[in-house]
Amino acid sequence: MKHLALIAVALVFLSAQRIDPKEDTNAKIKAVYLYNFSKYVEWPEDYKNGNFVVTVVGPSSSLLSELDKMAQKKVGTQPIAVKSVSSPSALEKSNIIFMPFESSALLTDVINKVKGQSTLIVTEKAGLTKQGSAINFIIKDNKQLFELSKSNAERYKLKISSNLYALAIKVE
Repeated sequence: MKHLALIAVALVFLSAQRIDPKEDTNAKIKAVYLYNFSKYVEWPEDYKNGNFVVTVVGPSSSLLSELDKMAQKKVGTQPIAVKSVSSPSALEKSNIIFMPFESSALLTDVINKVKGQSTLIVTEKAGLTKQGSAINFIIKDNKQLFELSKSNAERYKLKISSNLYALAIKVE
């Protein structure tokens, strides 16, 4: 009987420790990276007025929560506005578009939607800089890092600071 009670307590403890699979444990780090990218990327003049818009495509409630905290800051003189869309067809003019891993299959649609605009596309699945994103988050040695595509940034008329290139683990 004593063993059954211990097993029951252990099961209750383990079920309480279960992590929500949709929870992004690196959300705060990614939000800080996204905010800091705004300091090292220069957008054309028509992107320096009004809100500095960061749009997340697809599900990422933990990242949105962290980005909302960042929205209390400004990028230069621009207030930060955080938006979330479920599909690329709902995208509007954005300074940064972040695509969580789960939305990676939509990258081509996002690129087609923002064609001709100056939007920094940030992804988090291996190989997506080769498919058109300018910055791609990766995990290496248990650390959140990023790789950067110079040609994709230039395609979107974005000027990247040499300091940001220096921080990237891979520049293509």
